[in-house]
Amino acid sequence: MTVSLGLPALPPPVLAPRRKTRKIKVGSVDVGGDAPVSVQSMTTTPTTNINATLQQIAELTATGCDIVRVACPTNDDAEALPIIAKKSQIPVIADIHFQPKYVFAAIEAGCAAVRVNPGNIRKFDDQVKEIAQAAKDHGTSIRIGVNAGSLDPRLLAKYGKATPEALVESAVWEASLFEEHDFHDFKISVKHNDPVVMVRAYELLSERGDWPLHLGVTEAGPAFQGTIKSATAFGALLSKGIGDTIRVSLSAPPVEEVKVGIQILQSLNLRPRKLEIVSCPSCGRAQVDVYSLAEAVTEGLEGMSVPLRVAVMGCVVNGPGEAREADLGVASGNGKGQIFVRGEVIKTVPEHDIVATLIEEANRLAAEMGEPEDDASAGAPVVTVS
Repeated sequence: MTVSLGLPALPPPVLAPRRKTRKIKVGSVDVGGDAPVSVQSMTTTPTTNINATLQQIAELTATGCDIVRVACPTNDDAEALPIIAKKSQIPVIADIHFQPKYVFAAIEAGCAAVRVNPGNIRKFDDQVKEIAQAAKDHGTSIRIGVNAGSLDPRLLAKYGKATPEALVESAVWEASLFEEHDFHDFKISVKHNDPVVMVRAYELLSERGDWPLHLGVTEAGPAFQGTIKSATAFGALLSKGIGDTIRVSLSAPPVEEVKVGIQILQSLNLRPRKLEIVSCPSCGRAQVDVYSLAEAVTEGLEGMSVPLRVAVMGCVVNGPGEAREADLGVASGNGKGQIFVRGEVIKTVPEHDIVATLIEEANRLAAEMGEPEDDASAGAPVVTVS
């Protein structure tokens, strides 16, 4: 008889310890300090369309989004904020540009936080004292959002363009103004559309203070390009422990931003991994259609949220080893597949039964493991090419 000693499981390895930052609150979500790295997105609906905006927020929440931002360019948008902030299940950040009066309107509306862009808010520096006091009175946090595309003209004249140093100088100056008025509940972003410039800016900024940092590659592009740029930049920074909350900016539905953000964090062990499908890229040795097998298994297991590793392999070189190392796997060839469960071959099935068998065994293992309670962050399975 085996007796469990009840030893705690070791935490998953990470590439570097998290940078020590101050912790702030964005509504119910902690950002910075020892809080998990959170995932943000932004609605694409007109904020004045309250029902459509709340519907999109609900979809983002179900996908695993932690914090949502809504645009507030007009007075009608500002008037919609109280209802949206009250009815949203996740904290709402109001995104303010140009008109400083909307900063105060968003704070009064009960938004969890306000994003301000110092480069294009009229006479912003002159109003920091009043903004800081209003935010302090209402328990509202601030994001100082410096963007390459809207940098202060004085800094553009000084540096010639939006260099990492220019972005950081803007951010540090604005941070000092808030701190001068004893306001510390803010995080900072220094976004650029070039991942190399963006990474360097955050590296420099992380050396200047303990502010929590919001990572983002701005105007990253269409889904494929934007995913690559964001994953590259975020991976470079998060692997060094830099970054407390992230937003993947894509020219795609906001739900896709959240899915990509979650997968980036899972790949770095900064968020618990869920279903992961390992599949070979196929080659001349493959004796089955690995592409179709992997796609069919991925589709069949979509929505499964337990931490299960499934290997779909197509030849005898790496197949048995990868399948044996996974929780569940198949090594295919010669019109059949060997099904592995936790390192042991449990059966051999004809090729046309491989997908159904894997799905059946995956569901059986998931039932044994138990689904996490109310876990909305599962999303689509991770597909890893071996």
